[in-house]
Amino acid sequence: MLTSELFKNAPAWSKSQYDAYAAVIDAFAQYDNVLGFYIGNEVIAQNNQSMAAPFIKAATRDMKAYRDSKKYRSIPIGYSAADIAELRPALQDYLTCGGNPADNIDFFSLNSYEWCGNVDFQTSGYVNLENMSSNFPVPIFFSETGCNTAPPRTFSDQAAIFGPDMVGDWSGALIYEWIEESNNYGLISYGPAVDPTVVASNVQGGYSRAGTPTPVLPDFTNLKSQWATITPSGVKSADYDPKKVSTRDCPTSTAGGWLLDGNVALPTLGATFSGSYATAATTVVTSIPTGGSGGPSGTSGGNQGSSAGSPSAAKTSNPASPSNQIAGMGAGLVSVMLFFTFWL
Repeated sequence: MLTSELFKNAPAWSKSQYDAYAAVIDAFAQYDNVLGFYIGNEVIAQNNQSMAAPFIKAATRDMKAYRDSKKYRSIPIGYSAADIAELRPALQDYLTCGGNPADNIDFFSLNSYEWCGNVDFQTSGYVNLENMSSNFPVPIFFSETGCNTAPPRTFSDQAAIFGPDMVGDWSGALIYEWIEESNNYGLISYGPAVDPTVVASNVQGGYSRAGTPTPVLPDFTNLKSQWATITPSGVKSADYDPKKVSTRDCPTSTAGGWLLDGNVALPTLGATFSGSYATAATTVVTSIPTGGSGGPSGTSGGNQGSSAGSPSAAKTSNPASPSNQIAGMGAGLVSVMLFFTFWL
């Protein structure tokens, strides 16, 4: 797991961060089943933290340049966002605006837990997510979904995501999560809970990691049943019309919401945010200081990253709350994470 300097209350894009990200790309670019890298996960976890967005974009720019300088294949680089109502759709628009593909993310994904219990496309809020994402210029999908506040989980949102309501714009979903832990989001278990004070090589987070995987019921079969009944059609390449894709304008600042005003200058490597979120919440900042040290280095180094998934230990019965999002940032935020798919 990499350590991050992109988050907290003083966003920065440092040489050590650059080298650590580069090391992850070096390690995984050789594998032809790597579908993409995440530049970050929930870097912005509260509605007053949008001043970190230029640093996300700067990291994307520099990692794309590094990837290309090493002559690796053009593995997409994207971002996984917290579901913060005040910042939608400003964040997804900002990360894809400005007209320079070298600066923009290649895909956008959302950690959303809006579909809870006995709701539908309209009452869950998914209709709003769809309206904000129609004809989005890059692939958009759910990087986390599977609310558990009203058990058992029925995963009825899958019919909306892969059905006519959303399939024309959204590119699927990753269910949170595979292995059962204390937050009760798992689909399979390797054994019952054990004393969390037990120290053993096959025990993590109070649960065994060895043995035969056993479905967590009825959640596992509910998801399996949902996937058995949906028949996503998608969009055929022959039917794709790039003229219908919406090139987004860079969002302007709004009171109590998005704090950036237009297509602000991106920070250079070595830059730090000189303000604070406390002042930024009431003062519109239209540019980001460029800071100090020179351009990107072509060498790799730093700590070896992992292909970590979501910050599972931080998920609670209310994963979308700001306090829980902040708690979850450390585990998954700074990994340049591999995409992966679990097949039931």
